[in-house]
Amino acid sequence: MTTSPSNLVSTLVVEQLEDGLLTLVMNRPERRNALNAELCRSLVEALQRAAQASEVRAVLLKGAGGTFCVGGDVKAMAQSGGPELGMDARVRGLRASMEASRLLHDMAKPTIAVIAGAAAGAGLALALACDLRIASESAKITTAFGKVGLSGDFGGTYFMTRLLGSARARELYLTSPILGARQALDIGLVTRVVPDDQIDAAGTELARSLASGPTLTLAHMKQNLNLAEHAALGECLDNEAWRHIVCMTTADHREAAAAFVEKRPPRFTGG
Repeated sequence: MTTSPSNLVSTLVVEQLEDGLLTLVMNRPERRNALNAELCRSLVEALQRAAQASEVRAVLLKGAGGTFCVGGDVKAMAQSGGPELGMDARVRGLRASMEASRLLHDMAKPTIAVIAGAAAGAGLALALACDLRIASESAKITTAFGKVGLSGDFGGTYFMTRLLGSARARELYLTSPILGARQALDIGLVTRVVPDDQIDAAGTELARSLASGPTLTLAHMKQNLNLAEHAALGECLDNEAWRHIVCMTTADHREAAAAFVEKRPPRFTGG
């Protein structure tokens, strides 16, 4: 799953696995990583592999060339000369691309977005699908859809409503303001803001800390949080009780307990 630097130019999604951390780089810097069918297909396939691979313990999503992702390739849309496929086929194609958001949200591993430059439209939705978002000081964030006459895709309305609440999500979608990183942090849209020259290092450090953590425990924790988005309290309590007891049987829990007694940092193996 490790991709050599020599493949950076020709690969739309560059994959690099190191010490349990899979870094995925959307690689269309000449188009500010705008999403086209090929990039989306590559991203979905990479995330499908990541979700299944036991050696992957966390996923870091970023963009090449100093920009996260400006969303769909609007320039290509304008030059396409109109739809060549029927409505049903186009819907199926888009929905298949949108699996990237579901995989980032649902996979039983922490997912982290590193937002440099811009995150707009579907690019913002991909970042919102991740568990954590770290942004550079100069990053610009916007829903953007209304400005190009589109209603929105990639789950952005779902994730933003759950992160910020219905009123704020409606404001940001209907009016499409451009938010600075600090504004996004103030309303809870991003997790952390760092200086521009530290964004890559800070994102990698955060992701590595999760990749070296108690992987099975983090998976159960993430599944608890996902269930809490839609289930009733009783179901959540039942789910928490079961998962908590399961985690007590793991090697990482036993290691953490021993480390606590011995007053040393735990050494998690992910089991």
